[in-house]
Amino acid sequence: MYGRRVPKSHPRVEACGTVDELNAALGLARATAKPDSVRQNLLAIQQDLIVLMGELGVQPEDLERYVADGYARVTPGLTAKLDALVREMEAQSVSLNGWATPGATGLSAALDGARTICRRAERRVCALKQSGELKNGEIIIYLNRLSDVLWLVARWVEATAGRAEK
Repeated sequence: MYGRRVPKSHPRVEACGTVDELNAALGLARATAKPDSVRQNLLAIQQDLIVLMGELGVQPEDLERYVADGYARVTPGLTAKLDALVREMEAQSVSLNGWATPGATGLSAALDGARTICRRAERRVCALKQSGELKNGEIIIYLNRLSDVLWLVARWVEATAGRAEK
């Protein structure tokens, strides 16, 4: 952003590329989602990932300019939306306990694939933060919570399809 250049092997490019891959995987899941609520939630998450990728693409010295230009940043409010989704799922007797074997349904398998990409994105963003190239730690919290949400939604999809693994 702002004409700055880094090599393709730079941790910033790796982090942005992995979040982009996550967004594409969520698009695939959304395209196959039958419950409209799941489709809408995935679209909202994809839109939040656009905000996240935008912020990742900005070097720390340009962040003030980025905000002044009207671009959104990842805030605790984005993470709170994920927390609300978790509460909604848990109210339907779906919990985060235990392990799951991906593949009970096509949609749950797509969500589990996206979840593993999300975990990789989180690791890439952590590396960016550790190198001093990222100031906003909320991005890491958001990605961590998102992977939990994707796991939970996948289990909800399986349960509502009557395909939950024991």
